[in-house]
Amino acid sequence: MTRIGRLFEGLKRDRRKGLIAYITAGDPEPGRTAELAEALVRGGADLIELGVPFSDPIADGPVIQRAGERALAAGTNLKVVLDIAAEIRQRSEVPLLLFTYLNPVLRYGLKRLAEDAAASGIDGCLLTDASVEEAQEYVAAMHASGLDTVFLAAPTSTPRRLKLVAQYSTGFVYLVSRTGVTGERDAVSGAVGPLVRSVRAVTDLPLAVGFGISTPEQAAEAGRQVEAVVVGSAFVRMIERNRDNPSLEIQLESFARELKHGLRAA
Repeated sequence: MTRIGRLFEGLKRDRRKGLIAYITAGDPEPGRTAELAEALVRGGADLIELGVPFSDPIADGPVIQRAGERALAAGTNLKVVLDIAAEIRQRSEVPLLLFTYLNPVLRYGLKRLAEDAAASGIDGCLLTDASVEEAQEYVAAMHASGLDTVFLAAPTSTPRRLKLVAQYSTGFVYLVSRTGVTGERDAVSGAVGPLVRSVRAVTDLPLAVGFGISTPEQAAEAGRQVEAVVVGSAFVRMIERNRDNPSLEIQLESFARELKHGLRAA
């Protein structure tokens, strides 16, 4: 069992909700990412999603797109992200999920990525644009190296696709709260409840909901329905606005603590 599996076992045992924090690796520059992740963990983040910057991030809103541009300009690529993961792993046992697109993975090589990711301390991988209908080779490579494979389920997913997501996912299933790209929203989408019920019908895996959660109140609302919530754009925006501020790590830690506090009401 990976650290991701052990995390969700612990959350269930302790009757807690998990906070999953997304950051774009290499933003504002590669040498800071491990420190930013460490700050999030101090604030209560239970799992870190390390986003691999990509030049065509079709699932990402403008905040994360700009972060990817900054990271790419700073020389970040998939190999650098794995090096960052190894640095985080030296400091912490927090579960790490590689969040990337299919193109960088194919260029790197499936088998090579699986082996190198495992050696770097990565626990699982999520390919945002991978077709679950054609995921067998990818899943086999990841599982052969002991990595979890997390797939996305959306309000628009067909019953057949939900069954495939359930079949190929390990660790947890990532629920996309709304159609469209990542980004902060004023309210939790009403589509979350029906989606949760549909996915619960086909899997016993833990569920995490993301896309649009950016406040403690939203985290609490979403957390009442799932095992964990994912917050990304709100953290990335904080990094963008304070990347030259020496107190950035303190601010991230504080905001993570606020979100975690909100989840206690879930």
